[in-house]
Amino acid sequence: MSTQEIATDLVALCKAGKFDEAGEKYWADDVVSYEAMPGDMARIAGKDGVRGKGEWWAANHEVHGVEVTGPYVNGDQFAVGFKMDVTPKASGERTTMDEVGLYTVRDGKIAEERFFY
Repeated sequence: MSTQEIATDLVALCKAGKFDEAGEKYWADDVVSYEAMPGDMARIAGKDGVRGKGEWWAANHEVHGVEVTGPYVNGDQFAVGFKMDVTPKASGERTTMDEVGLYTVRDGKIAEERFFY
């Protein structure tokens, strides 16, 4: 699959609320995920680790709605916009998160994802 095809399908899955399915379908076994924050979640390597990060997110946040925009493709990379209406369970304070995911594709799989917010 081309980067455009992967990007288009990933966005369609995310718009349908199938974030886990999108990751399982497209992450490389050695995918690396970067968050724009210090600490343990700043860099997660491997499909199992990135899956665990998603499980942690789901367990610690109540998601009320998500708006997904894109994809915006350039070569072997594509960007996706995410606007989320969420309540972190720790604070109970409802907020809107606005972030961009930048994905790098190698050999038909997502080798790297970086999040900017």
